[in-house]
Amino acid sequence: MIIEIHIPSPGESISEVELARWLVENNSWVEKDQEIAEVESEKATLPLIAAESGIVSIKISGGTTIRVNEIACTIDTSASKPKNIEPKKEILQEAKSKPIEVKQKVESDKGIKVTPLASAKMEEENLSVDDIINGLKRISTHEVDLVKGSARNIGSQIIRERAEERIKMSQLRKKLSERLVAVKNQTAMLTTFNEVDMSRVLEIRKANGQAFLDKFGVKLGLMSFFTKAVAEALKLYPIINSHIDGDEIVTPNYIDIGIAVQTPKGLMVPVLRNANNLSFAEIEKGIAELAGKGRAGRIGIDELTGGTFTITNGGIFGSMLSTPILNPPQSGILGMHNIVDRPVVIEGKIEIRPIMYVAFSYDHRIIDGKDSVGFLIKVKQLIEKPESMLFEGNNLDKLLIDL
Repeated sequence: MIIEIHIPSPGESISEVELARWLVENNSWVEKDQEIAEVESEKATLPLIAAESGIVSIKISGGTTIRVNEIACTIDTSASKPKNIEPKKEILQEAKSKPIEVKQKVESDKGIKVTPLASAKMEEENLSVDDIINGLKRISTHEVDLVKGSARNIGSQIIRERAEERIKMSQLRKKLSERLVAVKNQTAMLTTFNEVDMSRVLEIRKANGQAFLDKFGVKLGLMSFFTKAVAEALKLYPIINSHIDGDEIVTPNYIDIGIAVQTPKGLMVPVLRNANNLSFAEIEKGIAELAGKGRAGRIGIDELTGGTFTITNGGIFGSMLSTPILNPPQSGILGMHNIVDRPVVIEGKIEIRPIMYVAFSYDHRIIDGKDSVGFLIKVKQLIEKPESMLFEGNNLDKLLIDL
């Protein structure tokens, strides 16, 4: 029996997608529920799944734009499974789940340097450095000259033929570029800055990090502190949790915080629903799960839409300061940065403290300067005294005396 595998729909508003690449070869055996291809839309990457086991016949080549519901391939379920199936595809699937380990192995074999493009190609074909070397048919004077020049100039890079590489922009990357330009053109975006003393947060993490990991099975990171702090601050400044819809200002009574994640396909912002009601462990587990899906290209449309505020952390890449760009239709985004020991004045004395610069970009059309500065200061206060989050950010002394 021949069954047809159609291109899935990533969302109601999407009519075309790109069949990014095939994970199997034409006329090869596939198992039921096996991922056989990657389908990329303007919002996310989805897997194409084999509905039954059999021999696959590919109808559309990789890198082709195709309409939703068109036939991508067929599977002959009446075919018998070959007895001598090469383990190549199984190894490839395992390699895809551990891309970093594979790359490190390729780079370390025999001390031979491998370019990223060559490494990716070798990974796809399940080839080692030895396979490449053994596959060379002959050595010409050109190769000898290259090695000779390399030996004379140890530590220098061999100058090869000048070339350019052209790669078609993915649907996701094109949509992202359109949204970024639209934000600049359609919002009155401003950014305000502040600095945060991270001493207490680092102290809590150092003292309780292992116990937290043992109990909840996830590390206690910085993002949970900032997510909790932002959620509490948004309660006090609900206008920042709002957005413009036509000539109306919409203010939800819930707080859904998007966490920006850099993935091989581009920047994605999966959303933590009802972040104000989540514990530290729930936040860390949620972030880890969403980030993992995003990097694997297996995150759903529902997990990427509907956020009311966004947090992005350029500090993991070493950024000292930046102006984060709004994630429409949201009106605010908080940018975290790296932590550096800096001299600060504490009660008239200079001390060295771990300082993070934070940036808050906002849409000035609905958020005034007073609210933007007040919001960022509240986040700063909650991070510097995280225990106050237990009391919704209120001053403990005033709370004590009913003020």
